[in-house]
Amino acid sequence: MRSLFLRAGALASLAALALPSTALAQDGLDLETVAGSVDLTWLMVATVLVMFMQAGFAFLEIGFSRGKNVGHGVAKILANFSIAAIAWWAIGFALAFGGAGKLLGTDGFFFSFGENIGAGPVAGDVTGGTSGFMLFQFMFCAVSLAIVWGTTLERMKFSAYVIYAIVFASVIYPLGAHWIFGGGFLSTIGDGVQDFAGSTVVHLVGATGALAALLLLGPRKGKYGADGKPRVIPGHSMPLVGLGVLILWFGWFGFNAGSTLGVGSDRFAEVALVTQLGAAGGVIAASLAIYLLTKQLDVGMSGNGAIAGLVAITAPSGYVEFWAAPIIGAVGGLIVVFGVLAIDRKLDDPVGALSAHGLAGIWGTLACGLFTSPRLAEFNGIGTDGLIYSGSLEQLGVQAVGVAAAFAAVFTLSYITFALIKTTIGLRVTEEEEDAGLDIAAHGMYGYPEQFIPGAEVGAGPGPVPTPAGATATGATARAGEVTA
Repeated sequence: MRSLFLRAGALASLAALALPSTALAQDGLDLETVAGSVDLTWLMVATVLVMFMQAGFAFLEIGFSRGKNVGHGVAKILANFSIAAIAWWAIGFALAFGGAGKLLGTDGFFFSFGENIGAGPVAGDVTGGTSGFMLFQFMFCAVSLAIVWGTTLERMKFSAYVIYAIVFASVIYPLGAHWIFGGGFLSTIGDGVQDFAGSTVVHLVGATGALAALLLLGPRKGKYGADGKPRVIPGHSMPLVGLGVLILWFGWFGFNAGSTLGVGSDRFAEVALVTQLGAAGGVIAASLAIYLLTKQLDVGMSGNGAIAGLVAITAPSGYVEFWAAPIIGAVGGLIVVFGVLAIDRKLDDPVGALSAHGLAGIWGTLACGLFTSPRLAEFNGIGTDGLIYSGSLEQLGVQAVGVAAAFAAVFTLSYITFALIKTTIGLRVTEEEEDAGLDIAAHGMYGYPEQFIPGAEVGAGPGPVPTPAGATATGATARAGEVTA
């Protein structure tokens, strides 16, 4: 069965790391046991790198929020990361990887050490190695969820975040993960959908959930003028944004290279280099494009280019040769610039996630159908050569089916979920709360109290509730300084 584990050497490696701890005492340090332990160590290092991406999302969202909403971003990241972990442990992992069904897994609910998973990519008794894989895959789920929330800055109720996080980590994300990573039906169409680390499974899924939210949530107050043209609502800290971009870039090496699941054959190092080249191509292309359009080097668009290049190279990172990586990343950088400018005319996406994660995620997945090399198609055992090598559109067609299926399912489930939230408890804060800022309205405190509370003396009470500055600046980019989370 084609799955995440069919990359060459991975099955043997995981079998080795699944050996009971008594093996060392009984048999000594045999090569298979040592190799399994090394692979598991790398998997845990990669897991921590991907977890650190949550800090990158936090800095980006906080940097692009106004000062009255910065604390809300901290609470949101912490709550969603924790809620999703419990949902993934209880339900999500079982549906994603606990079986060999075409649509969903059936084993592994309330994931427990020693339990038996009857079929699928982790079939057998749950061990430390299985636990490591389960945790690594949760970090992917958490990244995908974080993508949703960057688009909803400064206007969504905190309770809505909580409800959607439960549904997303329990059902919505596990669907896409199972269909492509876990042996579901998209892994059996043609020779299988190629998505090495999740351009579709993680990034398109998150951006699709974000689109459903935006359609029901509406723009921030003051985003569009009476003439319908978008206004810039600047974030409060570009240094935080820059730090967020670099942290995400750093974590992406765990994201892509960690998806080798081990260090055998040194493939993880090749994937890391491909990742770097893709990101670099994205930065250069986006920077050049926005300069040619505006005669200014928009810092935010450069950051957007980095994220888009990384998203675009995520699916092909295990399938393409070095020369293709900067090309794929550069196309992602161009896509994000023109995508941000177009989408901003109608949808208020403060961090550009629809472009950098959605459009670039689609491109990255399709790019496998163009650039996958015969060497790596054979090595991974998933899919066939890309158009450039084979002259065939077969793999490109398979990739397109994967994109369409994931988008349709995630958008439908997400839209229904957000619509139910909107008609019951409500999706959006009141105008008064939006004016005051979510820090004081939802949490009873200011993220930057010295900006809002008059008087430097200790114990000074809060002053008048601030109102928005009512940003009216416009520019050629209509999004100066923005970047995706």
